[in-house]
Amino acid sequence: MPPFAQPAPIGLEDRVLSFAVSLLVGGGALYAGTHVVSETGEYAHAVLTALFGALAWTVLAAIPLLGWLLATVAWVGVVKWRFRLGWLRAAAVGIVAWAAAVVVLAALELIGVGSVSALGVPGA
Repeated sequence: MPPFAQPAPIGLEDRVLSFAVSLLVGGGALYAGTHVVSETGEYAHAVLTALFGALAWTVLAAIPLLGWLLATVAWVGVVKWRFRLGWLRAAAVGIVAWAAAVVVLAALELIGVGSVSALGVPGA
């Protein structure tokens, strides 16, 4: 690339594809978490839970000072509500989901797909 060349702008299709893949990765991580912790749930349910969790996280994380704490509690609450788990099991799902998302994202990075995240899994 020449020294002053600008990278190509990201088009709408690329953004939608990145969002969809990120949501599927986040849903897969949540599915793995629920399967390990409680052996329940289905993938489509986990993807929708990831979307709800991402929305709760986005709204509450913006609050100054305690936003991250409120967002974390809300995210675990979403998992608790959607999968009908107790608080401890929902938190355990979150830990397993985070670990699964980190592994999947690292694998994607190794094969050259580094522009995605795990939407709906905080910190991944």
